[in-house]
Amino acid sequence: MPIEKIQGLVAAGFTPMHEDGSLNLPVIDQLADFLAESGVAGVFVCGSTGESLSLTTEERKQCLERWAKACAGRIKVIAHVGHNSLPDAEELARHAITNGADGISAMPSTFFKPRNLDLLVDWCASIAAAAPELPFYYYHIPGMTGVSPKMHEFLSAAEDRIPSLAGVKFTHSDLMDFRQCLTLKGGKFDILFGTDEIMLSALAMGAKGFIGSTYNLAPKLYLGVIADFAAGRLEEARVKQSKSIAMVDQLLALGALPAFKSVMRLHGIDCGPTRAPFPRFGDAEHQAVAEAWGALGIGDQ
Repeated sequence: MPIEKIQGLVAAGFTPMHEDGSLNLPVIDQLADFLAESGVAGVFVCGSTGESLSLTTEERKQCLERWAKACAGRIKVIAHVGHNSLPDAEELARHAITNGADGISAMPSTFFKPRNLDLLVDWCASIAAAAPELPFYYYHIPGMTGVSPKMHEFLSAAEDRIPSLAGVKFTHSDLMDFRQCLTLKGGKFDILFGTDEIMLSALAMGAKGFIGSTYNLAPKLYLGVIADFAAGRLEEARVKQSKSIAMVDQLLALGALPAFKSVMRLHGIDCGPTRAPFPRFGDAEHQAVAEAWGALGIGDQ
């Protein structure tokens, strides 16, 4: 399968919810408009930021359908179909074919983990084979999954066994492995960097495409980092990256994903609460996030 590489930002989309924890699908329309108007290249649906493993398989289908309809071809839609149940992952992959996805991605099983590289490739090959028409991206996030092979070794092992293999969503700080992935097979694969707070380091390594949570919150800030780097304005890029680092540091301290969703309220989009085991935010927590956001000085970036 020819690989069309993604350039620019892919926002890891939120899953909006009502106060009772049920899906609030109409808010996806607002998120899609916001992202499309902000200049991002795509959305990653039902990944970690989208609380995928806290959702049922049916809920994940509903989310993809709404995201694809809301994006309406304006930006790419990559569906995360990873699941601890292989049949469910395959079902989600098949569903993605006819429901507007431009590509699929999957993390490994996170409870019974693949014990070696061959087993990991087998797992991914089964999922990719359920949607052979769609580009497949392995979702590398070892900090969450505990599965941590070198990705350049995975790509080499998987190339002949997964015809639809496009690349990797690389959510890790191993820049040596990242660079090896970028240069493998003459730069054949699409390696999307997924650690927002060290974007500038990835740009120096040759990154062109990025997937991250905080691209929802401050897309213009990150587009500015990319533009400054491309123009050789390294000090300006460093200043913007420092703002990103401060943002990530502050919001992680204030609760991580619930705090990210809280920031979207400041953009006029209420994504609601997160599901357990995340804590529920009340007025005090939302106020703390608003004050921190104001102090960061990011504004509409």
